[in-house]
Amino acid sequence: MNQIAQFLNDCGTFYLATVENEQPRVRPFGAIMEWDGKTYICTNNTKKVYAQMQENPRIEISATSGNKWIRLEGKMVTDPRIEAKEAMLAAVPSLNKMYSINDGVFEVLYFTEAKATIFSFTEKPEEFTL
Repeated sequence: MNQIAQFLNDCGTFYLATVENEQPRVRPFGAIMEWDGKTYICTNNTKKVYAQMQENPRIEISATSGNKWIRLEGKMVTDPRIEAKEAMLAAVPSLNKMYSINDGVFEVLYFTEAKATIFSFTEKPEEFTL
C-alpha cells in the first residue's frame, strides 16, 4: 500500500470535502484501498457526495493520526469495473454489510492528478503524488 493510502487507512476516519453551489461540503469516510496502481475510495451513487464529485471531480481529504496530519487533493474518476468493486469489498470487508457488486448503488472512484502532504509539528512535511 502506498504511503498516502496507508496513512489514511491507519487514521480509520478521514474527511472528504467537495463543493456544491460554491458551498464546501465535508463528510467522514473510512474506506480506502490501493489497487491496480491507483488509490480508491467508495460511496453510494444516490448520495449527494457522489453527485458533487460527478459535477466537480476535484476533492480534498484531511485526516490526523497521532501528531501527524495529511492533506490530499486531486480529481476523482469513477471506475465501473466489477474487478475494482470486488477489490474494494475484499480490502474493506465491513463494506459487504452495505454494498454488493451488482446492487446498482456501489461506486468505486480513484484519484488522478493527486498530491498529498503529511505534516507534523516535529518533522519537515513529506510530499507525495499519485
